[in-house]
Amino acid sequence: MQPEDKKTTVIESFSPQETYELGRKLGERASAGEVYALIGDLGVGKTAFSQGMAAGLGIDGPVNSPTFTILQIYEEGRLPFYHFDVYRIGSVEEMEEIGYEDCFYGQGVSLIEWADMIEEILPETYCRVTIEKDLEKGFDYRKIVLEPVG
Repeated sequence: MQPEDKKTTVIESFSPQETYELGRKLGERASAGEVYALIGDLGVGKTAFSQGMAAGLGIDGPVNSPTFTILQIYEEGRLPFYHFDVYRIGSVEEMEEIGYEDCFYGQGVSLIEWADMIEEILPETYCRVTIEKDLEKGFDYRKIVLEPVG
C-alpha cells in the first residue's frame, strides 16, 4: 500500500469480478517489498483477489492458489509476485525451508493466503486484507477490509 493509503478501508464487492478488479487495482499500485496478508474462509474469493493482483502486476498466465506447493513465484510481471498459500503448512519452520524471508524482504510483492496461520513471522509492516461473506446481502456479496499494519 502506498503511504497515502495508511488507513483502514472497507470495500463492498457484489461479484467475483469486482473482487478481482480490487486485486488488479492494488497490483497496479503495488511497490517492491510490499506484503499482503489475505485472510478469509474457504470460498470467499481469495483466489479471485489473488488473480486480480497478479493481473495488476502484468502477469498474463494462469494464477491458482499454490495449495500443495505453498509458494508459486511469477516473474514475468513488472515486479516478481510471490503467491503463498499456507493453509496446509505444518509449522513456521516449513516457511523457513522455502525461504519466505527472501520473498517478504525482496524486490517483489508477496501475497499470503491464510496469513493468520503464520502471523508470528509476518513483517513489521504489511497490509491485512480480510474478505468476509454476508449471505443476507447476497450470495456473491463480500466485505473486503484493507488494513495497514505497522
